[in-house]
Amino acid sequence: MHEELDTVALDIEEETGIATLTLNRPDALNAMNGQMRTDIEASLAVLEEHDGEHEGVAVRAVVIEGSGDRAFCAGADITGFSGVSPAAFDAHSMRDSVIEFPAPVIVKIQGYCLGGGLELALACDVRIASEDSRLGFPEIDLGLIPGAGGVQYVTRLAGPAFAKELAMTGEHVTAERAAEEGLLNHVYSAEDLDDEVEDFVETVAGKPPLAIRAIKDSGNIAVETDLREGRKYDRRVFSTLLGTEDHEEGARAFAEDDYEPEFAGK
Repeated sequence: MHEELDTVALDIEEETGIATLTLNRPDALNAMNGQMRTDIEASLAVLEEHDGEHEGVAVRAVVIEGSGDRAFCAGADITGFSGVSPAAFDAHSMRDSVIEFPAPVIVKIQGYCLGGGLELALACDVRIASEDSRLGFPEIDLGLIPGAGGVQYVTRLAGPAFAKELAMTGEHVTAERAAEEGLLNHVYSAEDLDDEVEDFVETVAGKPPLAIRAIKDSGNIAVETDLREGRKYDRRVFSTLLGTEDHEEGARAFAEDDYEPEFAGK
């Protein structure tokens, strides 16, 4: 399936269930405008509808990437700031659509990942970048703060000191520094990035999808609530997963060395 929106290209491989969402404003370094935020939400809604049309799980993983090799997303498109209401720049709904999307969302970062682009990346479940990537919050130089929770999420990943430094200075940090601070899962050379992301996503997409989705929910609950609520969720969903066909497949593969499981998300 392929769909072309104004600022986003959406593809899904039916056989693997891997979807790719490409930010498609390369001439503007994929800068985020209102239409792009709308298109990202619309793309994820299309994927949820596609998922619901199939028995079992159709969408196993989503990759978000930028068009071209200069930037994943260089932040908000400030050429559209003048005369626009604050509501037009509210990215919380878009970030929530990524966080709440049932399947894992992996972001592939190459080049600049700044401002709203970094906030979008932080909403994803896994962040993989090239060595030449640069991350930061330049909003301070416009007299603003990262408005979609950037400081909040960096604080949870890397601690308040680094979050404040990143937002107060507006400086770009290397992918290596970002990984050391916990913002990135993996960093690879630009030449290896595509293959490494493909290998990672195929690995995740090949796992039992109901359990993968439960792990995503468990991790989100851990960030948003307390340990007691998280443990209650884990206990409840563990019991549910015990009754799935995917669990039966996995148990059979564990018992029979020559059996290759096929997880259908049921």
